Amino acid sequence: MNKTIRRASVFCLLMVLALLVRATWVQGYEAKALADDEHNRRKTIAQYAQPLGDIIVAGSPVTGSKGTTGGDLRYKRTYTQGELYAAVTGYSSQAYGATQLEGVYGDVLDGTDDRLKNPKDLLTGEQATPGNVLTTIDPGVQKAAYEALGDDKGAAVAMDPKTGRILGMVSTPSYDPSKISGTADGDAWKALLDDEDKPLVNRALRQPLAPGSTFKLVVAAAALENGLYGSVDERTDSPDPYTLPNTSTVLRNENASAPCANATLRTALQYSCNNVFAKAAVDLGQDKVKKMADAFGFDTEKLDVPVRAAPSVYPTDMDEAQTALSGIGQFEVTATPLQMAMVTSALANGGELAAPHMVSRVTDGDGTTLEESGDDDRERVVEESTAKQLRSAMVTVVEEGTGANARIPGAEVGGKTGTAQNGVDNSNTPYAWFTSYAKDRESGEEVAVAVIVEDSGSARSEVSGNGLAAPIAQKMMKAALER
Repeated sequence: MNKTIRRASVFCLLMVLALLVRATWVQGYEAKALADDEHNRRKTIAQYAQPLGDIIVAGSPVTGSKGTTGGDLRYKRTYTQGELYAAVTGYSSQAYGATQLEGVYGDVLDGTDDRLKNPKDLLTGEQATPGNVLTTIDPGVQKAAYEALGDDKGAAVAMDPKTGRILGMVSTPSYDPSKISGTADGDAWKALLDDEDKPLVNRALRQPLAPGSTFKLVVAAAALENGLYGSVDERTDSPDPYTLPNTSTVLRNENASAPCANATLRTALQYSCNNVFAKAAVDLGQDKVKKMADAFGFDTEKLDVPVRAAPSVYPTDMDEAQTALSGIGQFEVTATPLQMAMVTSALANGGELAAPHMVSRVTDGDGTTLEESGDDDRERVVEESTAKQLRSAMVTVVEEGTGANARIPGAEVGGKTGTAQNGVDNSNTPYAWFTSYAKDRESGEEVAVAVIVEDSGSARSEVSGNGLAAPIAQKMMKAALER
């Protein structure tokens, strides 16, 4: 063989080897990335090649599938009472992807999760029978929240303080996921995107807003835990009105006749005295307040329930005047309803915060458990004595103070109202908040709830936590205690 032919042969051999190496690399190492690529049509075809698995509430599916006609996507998602459960399920759309539990457990629900496959399926790449997602949602609590919110723009969360199970989660206005599950739903999709009330946003998890006076529970906890005050019944050194440090701005109380001067923490929660908690935040210092807030779950970047919640924020680098405003849940403090439910849940549970979650089990098509959410994942936030004192003060709020609309016969109910400023110089309608817990005196059943009403259409003068949010919380708690 002459020199030229030999070189050409070697070159061709090297090219063949390069192609083999590249093919092996693509099939062995890049196959998953290519399969998961959003532009890979085969992934979507496989996803909707068979009926999807279901999301289960109290033993009954709230999702389904139905066959399609025409095209290469054989099935599409359907929903039972879609608007009621949209904040839990999210949507699974052939055109627009998936959100909430539909997105988190997409591989289980469409049968592509490797845990669903037997050894033969793994070798052949065959699609397995889809699995199911069992939620912790209680249909009675969910319905009570949805109906009570009605036409209001807002959100509500209820959870079991002992286990962290989320019993209800609603965001309004809602939407019907069935209307955007196919490939020809462009008009419905555009209408949702153009809606100024943003029905696709899960306000319970994904829209932190100023918590207003509900944040005073966090400041009260910090004051007790750090020894600023020995008990909720010790008088505080709190002038009324209170002038923000290093300013001429006077911070007044909503009720000018309330006994807020040097009030105890119990009285200050009962009448929602701004002067007491603004000064307490300054006396404690922002670092101690932040440490307490973070212990309750604020500033957590990865709070998964298992849908990821947006972080609730307690700010840093504030001056003393800003720290004072943070003490009443203003300035740049933000919280989701989930976060405020976590605060109340920890206090109801003796100071221990059970990790919130809305999925109990994930199973394969035969019901075999693939993963299970434990109900014993908890961390201590405050001492039991602190939690007991604050529960007592919260009961005073409901029995004698600003939270009367949350009362439930036969149950211990404690709560805290909040009205948070909205817009520059409070130019927009304020937010109405209420966070609470209830315990049935006979059965021992417990629940913690947080409600925000962003806009009810009420006049500004009629906006209050007790007037708008507490009745919603009361209906949710009552439904939970009757489980």
